[in-house]
Amino acid sequence: QVQLVESGGGLVQAGGSLRLYCAASGIEFERNVMAWYRQAPGKQRDLVAQITPGSSTNYADSVKGRFTISRDHAKMTVELQMDYLKPEDTAVYYCSARGIWRGAEDYWGEGILVTVSS
Repeated sequence: QVQLVESGGGLVQAGGSLRLYCAASGIEFERNVMAWYRQAPGKQRDLVAQITPGSSTNYADSVKGRFTISRDHAKMTVELQMDYLKPEDTAVYYCSARGIWRGAEDYWGEGILVTVSS
């Protein structure tokens, strides 16, 4: 059974920092691209950052220079360090996993709320 469990969200003032964690189980972690998405109220779910098994990273333009994604293969975890947070970063953040093979299924966590106050 695949599980992606997020933690670390909460309320922070603008300019502050938060670190999100995603613990994965039930997948071949070293063969999955891991990512963080976010969805603000009334908006679509958008990619925030992703990291390949080889630790190549990709970021949304809106978070470049402020957010850092990392992964630990031994612990099967993915982290998102968020610095210089802005009110527009307020959203539910989702951890996702997708295998590197053709036709791989997407897996999602339940999401965790990040609220940035002005």
